[in-house]
Amino acid sequence: MKVSAWARTDTGRAREHNEDSFLVNDSLGLYLVADGMGGHAGGEVASRLAVEVIERELLRRREESPETFAEPASERMRDAFVAAVETASREVYQRSAAEPRLHGMGTTLTGLLLRGRTAWVAHVGDSRVYLVRDGQIRLLTEDHSLVHEQMRAGLLTPEEARHSHLRSIITRSVGFEARVPVDVLKEDVREGDLFLLCSDGLSNLVDDEEMLEFAEAYPPDQLPDMLVDLANARGGDDNITAVVVLVG
Repeated sequence: MKVSAWARTDTGRAREHNEDSFLVNDSLGLYLVADGMGGHAGGEVASRLAVEVIERELLRRREESPETFAEPASERMRDAFVAAVETASREVYQRSAAEPRLHGMGTTLTGLLLRGRTAWVAHVGDSRVYLVRDGQIRLLTEDHSLVHEQMRAGLLTPEEARHSHLRSIITRSVGFEARVPVDVLKEDVREGDLFLLCSDGLSNLVDDEEMLEFAEAYPPDQLPDMLVDLANARGGDDNITAVVVLVG
């Protein structure tokens, strides 16, 4: 199957600096979105370092253990992805500890590893991965955020959660501590599947059904621009990143 990807990141209209990072590596089948935190310097460093480490670790694993990538549905592939995220968390934490100006930095990390007919999703924080298939959109990740926990407990409705002043507080991040639990899931891939990875700068301003409407109305190569522009038109109160991956 042919895989094509397009991406855009934007500072938005309220921030002076972009602390989001993304990665598109078609040869690996690796697609990442990271939303940094810890101030201008810390957020940028954390998100950039996280995506660089994950790419580096998976490239190393492919070279040292090609049989792992030859069996993409295996637990070895899963373990390699998780280990790469864990290494990223450790290295971001160590960098934070070594440089006082970066103390307390961390980042969300949402990744798609697409090999053959298997997609692995690794997730920490509140960036998201959606799957558009057969005219429907499905959120594959679960936000690690305070408002999501409150919503699950019945303390907030989805609409209240969308407008809560606490929506930016996440409960899990890469690099804030040396070790972090990583959510992982496996999805069987079909021809025509479209994956959308995004930071909360998009998902806080554009709801799921609107994403589906845009995915059906516009060619996939235009989708990142259209979604980012929509979020900016609604205020662009955060950095905005969208990565679209189409299985042809």
